[in-house]
Amino acid sequence: MFSPQVYGYDRAITIFSPEGELYQVRYAGEAVKRGWATVGIRCVDGVVLAAEKRKVSALIDLNSIEKVYMIDDHVGIAASGLLSDARVLIEYARQEAQLHRLLYDEPIDIELLTKRISDLKQMHTQYGGVRPFGAALIVGGVDKHGPRLFQTDPGGIYFGFYAVAMGAESGKITEFLEKEYKYDISLDECIKLAIRALSLVLEALEPDRLEIGVVDVKTRQFRKLTINEIAKYLQEVKGGQGGQ
Repeated sequence: MFSPQVYGYDRAITIFSPEGELYQVRYAGEAVKRGWATVGIRCVDGVVLAAEKRKVSALIDLNSIEKVYMIDDHVGIAASGLLSDARVLIEYARQEAQLHRLLYDEPIDIELLTKRISDLKQMHTQYGGVRPFGAALIVGGVDKHGPRLFQTDPGGIYFGFYAVAMGAESGKITEFLEKEYKYDISLDECIKLAIRALSLVLEALEPDRLEIGVVDVKTRQFRKLTINEIAKYLQEVKGGQGGQ
């Protein structure tokens, strides 16, 4: 038997394999699996997006690395995979959110924003001369429907989640979240749960190794936690683990 590569099923995005797969989409998914761990958690009080930041060089400034992005006042996105690809999708999402405000004088629904991003991703699986985006996104925020959390993959598929993980060792994080997650927890507890989940794979449990964004249902305002705020939550998490 010849390998699929001999037949050229992975040479172009427009060619289906006999199994009905687009191999380039699968390969893009592998890029996401090799990305840094990222989680999104939705609770009754809001949404939390959190990501690890790895020190790829002893001289790198970790403050220059961004994994959690503000899209509009009420919504943020966390990315995993090829961050250069994610950056293009982030800019597209920001444009779509602002265009919606200009046209309709209201913030864009979280699911509609996710669908627009997913539509762009899907287009890059359908035409020759392009390749799929090698990035997956977690889109979280608060709209008129309440807290919303979605994840979109390189093929343009999206699903709603209560909690989701992607990137390196996402299976281990997902297993932890399945055991520990409760919808009725407070936003503070939600932040701590995200930190506990990422602590399973973090190289070092330090404030500058984490990036966390939150959207509260009361304010509907996205904001990133400061280093001091993250340090405070880390101390609480470490104290709680020590008491178990």
